[in-house]
Amino acid sequence: ALDQLEEALYTADFGVDTVEEIIDEIQAAYKADKNIRGEDAAKIGAQVLTRVLEGAEGTVAVGQHQPEVICLVGVNGSGKTTTTAKLGHLYQNDGYSLLIGACDTFLAAANEQIKHWANLLNIDIVPSHHGADSAAVAFDSYEAAKQRQRDIVLPYTAGRLHTKSNLMKELEKLQRVLQKQDHSAPHHSWLVVDGSLGSNSIEQARVFNASFPLTGLIVTKLDGTSRGGALVGIYRELKLPIYFVGLGEQADDLQPFSAQNYANAIFGISDEEDS
Repeated sequence: ALDQLEEALYTADFGVDTVEEIIDEIQAAYKADKNIRGEDAAKIGAQVLTRVLEGAEGTVAVGQHQPEVICLVGVNGSGKTTTTAKLGHLYQNDGYSLLIGACDTFLAAANEQIKHWANLLNIDIVPSHHGADSAAVAFDSYEAAKQRQRDIVLPYTAGRLHTKSNLMKELEKLQRVLQKQDHSAPHHSWLVVDGSLGSNSIEQARVFNASFPLTGLIVTKLDGTSRGGALVGIYRELKLPIYFVGLGEQADDLQPFSAQNYANAIFGISDEEDS
């Protein structure tokens, strides 16, 4: 039923514009053919969603800088720690050498967690201690990556609420310090978004982007319990490419974002049906 579909899409935080586009196209198809079935409507919805997300699939050409600085930011609980480790694991498997900078100096537990992941995955790390200056750790991490000729450096920053201006200023300082090493650093600034948070993610993206200009997104916790509709709203408003989605807790659970696969999953279309 169209009403049920509309309600489900709103509940999943797809936003007014996207929901209206999907419903309008399904209604237009029904007017043209009264025999349209649920499967047909699902395919139309997936086509609209894929069109809305055109250009959203981010790709990174590592090697333009030595090292390439990829900085992950986000609020507490977004999955940033595990995502940093998974990203390092993914690039390491692709043949790149890398180093993690433990720039979370606010929470000792988070620092220990990223050290644990680095040791588990055999990734170089520049450690820090509670209360250290996070920007100084980022500076040291860049310097170490350069001296060791690493391809990528991942400054792991502390989770912070986007509503706390003093913490956002810490990110601005980190950026200024990195730019003393390379005026174009960080080369990639990705917001890690919890896919289950809904429309609040859009406000997060706005505020982070204002203080620490973002170049992309990673959406976590898309493991079947949430659909992450807010990522569509973020893309529509800020046109930030989506690089990866996190689908679980294992090291290999970070996958490149595919608009087609995402749209198919939303509407329950299998690969066989799509082909």
